[in-house]
Amino acid sequence: MVELADVAATRALGARLAAEACVGDVIALWGDLGSGKTTLARGFLRALGHAEEVPSPTFTLVQVYELPRLTVWHFDLYRLARPAEAWELGLEEALAEGVSLIEWPERLGALLPADRLDVALSIAEGDIRRAALTPHGAAVGRFAAA
Repeated sequence: MVELADVAATRALGARLAAEACVGDVIALWGDLGSGKTTLARGFLRALGHAEEVPSPTFTLVQVYELPRLTVWHFDLYRLARPAEAWELGLEEALAEGVSLIEWPERLGALLPADRLDVALSIAEGDIRRAALTPHGAAVGRFAAA
């Protein structure tokens, strides 16, 4: 369990994950509204060189960032009605060609890849958040430095 004292700490965790990420990685961001999922994604993207605004993909459902080292697909699946709709958003391409940051991964059901890093974010009190990192399959051991 990692304690995140403020927004900067949440972004820093995102940056540490970005340093370890490579093509094919899936980072599943679990947590309630306001727990820091998009903040972590912003830190991840900034660490990879994205200097512009990083909007929450709540309404677009996916934002794609073609960056020098990696292409990052940032999914927000909160409004997904059925798991199969994720294919229409480019999930298959994302899994094959880039890194997938997936908010609300539970909406994928059985489509959620077995090889992934789960980052469960929770609100402790005030601005303090907690993050539990759990790697699965091929991600085991890859994110140890984060």
